[in-house]
Amino acid sequence: MMGKILQLKNVKVIANKQTLLDIADFSLDQGDVVGVIGPNGAGKSTLLKVLSYLQAPTEGEVMYKGEAKHSDHLDLALRRRFAVALQQSLLFDTTVYDNVAIGLKLRKVNKKVISEQVSYWLEKFQISHLAKKNAKSLSGGEAQRVNLARALILDPEVLFLDEPFSALDFPTKAQLIKDFNEILKDTNTTTLFVSHDLLEIRHLTKSLAVIIDGKLQQSGSTKAVIEHPNEAAAPFLNKWKELYTF
Repeated sequence: MMGKILQLKNVKVIANKQTLLDIADFSLDQGDVVGVIGPNGAGKSTLLKVLSYLQAPTEGEVMYKGEAKHSDHLDLALRRRFAVALQQSLLFDTTVYDNVAIGLKLRKVNKKVISEQVSYWLEKFQISHLAKKNAKSLSGGEAQRVNLARALILDPEVLFLDEPFSALDFPTKAQLIKDFNEILKDTNTTTLFVSHDLLEIRHLTKSLAVIIDGKLQQSGSTKAVIEHPNEAAAPFLNKWKELYTF
């Protein structure tokens, strides 16, 4: 049964007397892939941190399946329902295999299961040939594939992505987005994808939220928002639409 996994209600994040985020209502539904787009400094990453319980809001509630949960009172089982992949892959100075396996090892999963799961996800991301290579020697695209495999091997209920492709050159980015899009379709993983790039958003997401000045300016299906931006969202979205043919 589909339903809301996470929801924000009257959430504000205030730092140094500045309002970084002011969201009256925002929800993430099971199986959805939601893009969050906006200019630099708009509050996108703050939204991701609040939804993933990495940052407590100054005001308001973060609801998990209809129940208010607070980041300082979360039990380990709930934290393990989420996985986060950042722009910087932050890989350990060890093999690709060990980097992908680390989360399952920390959870004390059976070694045979770890081996099977690592092999599966290395193959999914087409990096099986890199298994014994040191992760610090990888190219940017290879490192990000390892980073994403390391997140998805945990079978998260919600996957949070914070601009994971922004540091990649265009051909590398385009191929990884294509491959990752297929993986998301296969796994039906509920995903929140933060980006400032409309091209990434268009290819990966089903729904789109436009954040500007810390506020939700427009939301809806990705296609509808891109084709029919409202007055608040149009100046930002139209700049991207001038660059690409949609």
